[in-house]
Formats: sequence, structure tokens, C-alpha cells
Amino acid sequence: MKTDIGEYIVGAYLKIIKSCNFVDYNVRPPVSGLEGLDELDVVGLDFKNKTAYLCEVTTHIRGLLYKDNKTTVERIKAKYERQKKYANNYLPDFPNRHFMFWSPVVPKGYITKGLGKIDGLDLVINEKYAQCIAELIEAAKELTNDVGNPFFRVLQILTRLRTTS
Repeated sequence: MKTDIGEYIVGAYLKIIKSCNFVDYNVRPPVSGLEGLDELDVVGLDFKNKTAYLCEVTTHIRGLLYKDNKTTVERIKAKYERQKKYANNYLPDFPNRHFMFWSPVVPKGYITKGLGKIDGLDLVINEKYAQCIAELIEAAKELTNDVGNPFFRVLQILTRLRTTS
């Protein structure tokens, strides 16, 4: 499966800001059948601190919505349950776990209230999403090496553009 630009954004954040040693995309559980079709958009592992970041990423720039508001909240809740199941089954050596949902544009109201009620799910949406991008931009101004993430490399280039000869 092709990696989405939103997933690269999250991967850059996990690698650069959260110091993850390992970041993978479109991770599927190593089982057969329908359960093997479930995927986690981004998984980051910080080996030093035994911390795992399991992330669902939805990059709808016109606003997060699947069919209707209720379906949207239920779908994100189901993805969160899959994150927890994956962590319990495959990451027993990572006691520190962060379950995250990333989306740049989430309509305030029913959806944000519904998502806010999901205990244990860290919402990186709207303003918080923008803050994370700002952190990456600041890091891109400082780092010069290619970290293997195309989104972060673009930020590095953009922060070094010269507008005069």
C-alpha cells in the first residue's frame, strides 16, 4: 500500500520530535484472514524509553467525515481498539504506549466532542496538528542531514530557500 503524505508527516514527527528509532507505515498484524487486513497507518518505536506510538492518520483537508458524524466517531473508535489490540499482541516489550489520531481538519462540534470522549486516544487535530507542524519546521531549520523522510526533506529545503541572488 502506498504511503500517504499525511503518514509521512506523522512519521517525521515521531522520528524527529519524539526520537523514535524505528518508524514504519501501513503496518499489518502478522496473521492471516480478515484480521490480517487491518492496518496501522504509522507505528513509531523509541527503544531507549520502551515507548510505542500507534497512529491513525486521516488527511482530509476539507474536514474529517466518513458518511456522517456518528459513523466518523464510531470508525475512529474502532481503529483505536485495533491499535490497542495490536499493541497488546505484538508490542509486549513496550510498556509505554501512545495511541494517536492525527487529522489536520476536524469539524468542531459533534465529531470533536465524540472523539474527546475516547479515553486514552491522543487527538492530534486542528490546532495541535498545526503546532506539531510548527515544531517540525523549527527542527528543519536546524537539521541539515537527510533523515529518510520525504516530507521532512521538503521542509528542510523550504526553510533554506534564498529569495535574492
